[in-house]
Formats: sequence, structure tokens, C-alpha cells
Amino acid sequence: MRKVIAAINMTMDGNFDHTAGIPDEETHQHYTELLDQGGVILYGRTTYQLMKFWQTLLENPSGEKSMDDFAVAINKIPKIVFSRTLKNAEWNSARVANQNLEKEVLNLKQQAGKDILVGSRSLIIQLMELNLIDEFQLCVHPVIAGSGLQLFENLNKRKIFKLTKTKTFSGGAVILYYEPIKA
Repeated sequence: MRKVIAAINMTMDGNFDHTAGIPDEETHQHYTELLDQGGVILYGRTTYQLMKFWQTLLENPSGEKSMDDFAVAINKIPKIVFSRTLKNAEWNSARVANQNLEKEVLNLKQQAGKDILVGSRSLIIQLMELNLIDEFQLCVHPVIAGSGLQLFENLNKRKIFKLTKTKTFSGGAVILYYEPIKA
């Protein structure tokens, strides 16, 4: 059975913001490798539209290898977008979900293939409530944002996790790998 891996960036004060972190060559390389190991990535509309930025680097590479490699990897991996307003994903490797999140993920988990990645805060919260996440990869950047969306706000139940490993980058970001402890 395929694993569902929630991989997301956050600040030291618990805020989720794709622009608040301090991405560097190492973090881009890490996420490129993660995308290459994944079979599909799930996004909500807002995060998906932010990620479309990487299409511009395919057409006009930045010259920075780690960023250009990430653009290739994000373009290549199949993407499923959960949205009530998008009718067309407008990216060759993406499609708008045709089932609700729970049904789509349960269906994907039963299929053969590489792991299922989740890269949107809203989907992570919903999948946590459904107990469908097998692993969390929280990349904590050495930044205090001071404001923004809390990564885990509005959860209805207490959740307990087991730290399975860590990965530290030279720029100070740390990835914490957690597995949920099933009650």
C-alpha cells in the first residue's frame, strides 16, 4: 500500500508560508529528490497556483541548478488539485480531482506505485482529521514570521507523533520526520 507523506515548510513560530522560508540549494535539492521518489502530489487550489511559478523556470531557466532541477521535477510529477472553482488545471501533468479528498486518497493508496505526497496546508489538516497521513516531513526554517496561517490550527482532536529521524541543512533549516501514533 502506498504511503501518504505530508511534506511542508514552516517557520519557527509555526506559520505556514511558502515565501517565509529561506530556500537554498540544499533544500531545493532535497525537495527535488522527494518529488522524484513520489508518484503523485496533492494540492489545494491556492498552493497549486503558487507552484505554477515553476513553469516559468522551465521556459526560462534561472541558471541556478538546484532551482532549475526542482522546476523539472515539479513539472514531471503528476499533480491532483482539489478545488471547487478550478475547472481545468492548465498544466499537462495536473488534473482537477474528480472525487472528494477522502475517496481520492483511499483510491490512490490501493494502487501500486510510489508514495503520495501532500503539499498543501488545507489538505494536510483535512487528511489529519481522516487519519490518512502516514508520515510528516516538517521543514522548519530558522525564521520567525510573526504572523500568518498556523500550520495546524483548527484541529478537532489531539494527535501524538513519533519522531523517526531528522535532517539538518547547512542554512539552518531542519526537517523533522514524524509518524502518527495510531490510537
